[in-house]
Amino acid sequence: MIITDIAPPAADERYRARTAPSIEVAGRLHKRFEEILTPEALAFLAQLHELFAGARYDRLADRMRRGYEIGNGRDPRFREDTARIREDASWRVAGPGPGLEDRRVEITGPTDPRMTINALNSGARVWLADQEDATSPTWRNVIGGQLSLRDAIRGDLSYTSPDGRRYEVTAERTPTIVMRPRGWHLEEHHLLFTDRHGRTMPASGSLVDFGLYVFHNAEQLIASGAGPYFYLPKIESAEEARLWDHVFSFSEQYLGIPHGTIRATVLIETLPAAFEMEEILYELRDHCAGLNAGRWDYIFSIIKTYRGRGSRFVLPDRNEVTMTVDFMRAYTELLVQTCHRRGAYAIGGMSAFIPNRRDPEANARAMEKVAADKKREAADGFDGTWVAHPDLIPVAQAEFDAVLGDRPNQLERTRDDVRVRERHLLNLWIGRAITDEGVHGNVSVAIRYIEAWLRGLGAVAIDGLMEDAATAEISRSQIWQWIRQEQVTEQGTPITREYVSELVDRVLGEVERSEGDRFDEAAEVFRDVALSPTFRAFLTTKAYADHLVERD
Repeated sequence: MIITDIAPPAADERYRARTAPSIEVAGRLHKRFEEILTPEALAFLAQLHELFAGARYDRLADRMRRGYEIGNGRDPRFREDTARIREDASWRVAGPGPGLEDRRVEITGPTDPRMTINALNSGARVWLADQEDATSPTWRNVIGGQLSLRDAIRGDLSYTSPDGRRYEVTAERTPTIVMRPRGWHLEEHHLLFTDRHGRTMPASGSLVDFGLYVFHNAEQLIASGAGPYFYLPKIESAEEARLWDHVFSFSEQYLGIPHGTIRATVLIETLPAAFEMEEILYELRDHCAGLNAGRWDYIFSIIKTYRGRGSRFVLPDRNEVTMTVDFMRAYTELLVQTCHRRGAYAIGGMSAFIPNRRDPEANARAMEKVAADKKREAADGFDGTWVAHPDLIPVAQAEFDAVLGDRPNQLERTRDDVRVRERHLLNLWIGRAITDEGVHGNVSVAIRYIEAWLRGLGAVAIDGLMEDAATAEISRSQIWQWIRQEQVTEQGTPITREYVSELVDRVLGEVERSEGDRFDEAAEVFRDVALSPTFRAFLTTKAYADHLVERD
């Protein structure tokens, strides 16, 4: 049904449309784009924007207000106005849809044709088809990813690389697809929405990614025994979850599919959301399959949220912020407890270590670290986990098989032993130092990742770790905070703008340059997001507008 509290105003004389709401394609129509950007699909996108764009702006304004309050000393708390939801033991979420009953190992990755085929052949139970942090949002990637997914769902996907290698889906059993659209804060400048009053603005990346995928694929997915499933990123409040629920309900009605067919798994990857997990489940309860512990964005959110609150909230080197430190343990254990209390699956996060087939020792170390990470998650009660590389699937599955056996989940583990209070989520003390090596590492990783992102790559192996937008955000936001809080390294080096600027020049001298690389632009972006007096909420927003939007 259409949700009345966010429906358009009544069509009386004051609000009579000057023009029909529409979506205009401002980007170039590359090969096969017309198969995705059909008149019918654009009409659906226009309806989504007409109904929900205003509420999206309201939710983003709420984020700014909440960030201002926390920055001025008002810490997040478990909400008093929603206590009745937490105290009511009777409600449950919808739970897994068909094909999501067993989620013990999920592989994540971008949606270009080669990576799509690799994911479908991987042997994982679920594939997170990532249009968000693992995808650089070039226009070709945004619509090309939709084409890859459309072809894969119909069994028509193949790919021949420039060197002549041919890729095809050969697995008898392919993973269930769960697509991750972009977060509420991101825009799509290649599609322009004109509202009923003739005002034109960039489209919402969230509504574009979701809308095109569900419009083209819902019927086919349902016929194949699965359904249109989504991972919801960067949510900060129950109200943002409610907005997604309204989008889902309207879309089901528009497409003529039963209410509750759409299933969502919410990434708890912001500090404010950690205080509203039950409320988020409640708002999405008709469409909710579970929650995921999005560890890297969660660390970034903590740094961003407390960047100006003093040295008590400063974290040490990035590699010291592990899943075993107290505040990360509190966050993940609370997530498992919350999920299982409401019949929702708890999905673990992604260890950044990746295998190296050319270096047996490095490969063994990576496997050992990933195994330890997944063993901890399985023992804590998680029902599944993420990996970023097919070689890690057997490692992760072995740890979850040891706990789950033939069971598809461990929802019966309600973790009544967990007693997480507000102070546990906010105690950021680790007791480790910032080092010269850590500062240099952050600068180097961020610049190398941004350079790849500018070339259209969203997930990149750097120094034995899988880096995406979330890990790059940690690197640059730590630099910004360390400068702001006048930190000094363990070796006695003051972390100043001047010092970091010298490191940028040093990194540019260390990287291997080639014709057509974008390191100079990457360094410019890094200086903007790490050295400017004003903190930018996301490194990707201005960089997208400045560098990835196709200009005529």
